[in-house]
Amino acid sequence: MTAFITSVESLVEIILVIALGYYLRQRKRFDDNFKGSISFLIMNIALPASIFVSVLKYLTRDKLVELSGGLLYALISFAIGYLIAWTLSKVLHVRPGRRGTFINMFVNANTIFIGLPLNTALFGVKSMPYFLIYYVMNTVSTWAIGVFFISNDDPTKQKGGDQSFNWRKLLPAPLLGFLVALVFLLLAIPIPGWIDTTLSMVGGIVTPMSLIYIGIVLSDAGLKSIHFDGDTIWALLGRFIIAPAVMIMVILISGHIGNTMPSLESSTLIIQSAAPGLAVLPILAGQSHGDVEYATNVVTTSTVLFVIVVPILMTLVQYI
Repeated sequence: MTAFITSVESLVEIILVIALGYYLRQRKRFDDNFKGSISFLIMNIALPASIFVSVLKYLTRDKLVELSGGLLYALISFAIGYLIAWTLSKVLHVRPGRRGTFINMFVNANTIFIGLPLNTALFGVKSMPYFLIYYVMNTVSTWAIGVFFISNDDPTKQKGGDQSFNWRKLLPAPLLGFLVALVFLLLAIPIPGWIDTTLSMVGGIVTPMSLIYIGIVLSDAGLKSIHFDGDTIWALLGRFIIAPAVMIMVILISGHIGNTMPSLESSTLIIQSAAPGLAVLPILAGQSHGDVEYATNVVTTSTVLFVIVVPILMTLVQYI
């Protein structure tokens, strides 16, 4: 019951902020340039600040060493996820502009803004070390690999667009924020309190601004754009069935070869593997001229359906 209530509360909060963006766009309070301004602000300033602060807040050097074994299993599950998603994108003939989003939906989850509060509600603060395993891998996966799939799925490249390779895409601002944070963490460089507070304040706008962006996109596309076509259904199956199934398989194989995980660790990893799609996916798709409506659709539908998925998974993990 706690899982269900927590899921509903998180869902209502998210939908209300999306609705705010939708309403203000409908009332013409946001002009056409505002959407692009939000995208720049989140991707190049707020998100790097948020990741930097989160790494230093939730990780220590000792924890990195302690979690190294679990990170290996998480790495294996992510690698398998990418392989399955890439293969299905070819088999299903997912069109350019959607492929990057499709692949990311299979592998990368909204760990911080939905996964973290849910995990704390379900398992308590004692599960935080195990949550960090998934958080670290999800962060690296999203900004080192996931964003690469999206940026190279630019459909304009197949329509006479600029074919030159942008080396900056290898090091997007959010990944740079993560790497800089690791340097500060490993070298134990102190951060003045006022800088930490400032970065936390700036990073705190990521979730609401991303959800407002989704509301703006929904307003432009119309609510009828929320639908369940083949690409959306498969993306949702990847997020809610294939990703947790892969994680469960890795955990079971690990136990079979003698590396049994604590039940709290396995439960945490499984729940996190089924968290909704990243709220920033529509922004990433927009920056690469991708199908923003499709990205908005899968993020919105995965967020809504998550309230149904959590109780099912909570029942399932009791038998693993």
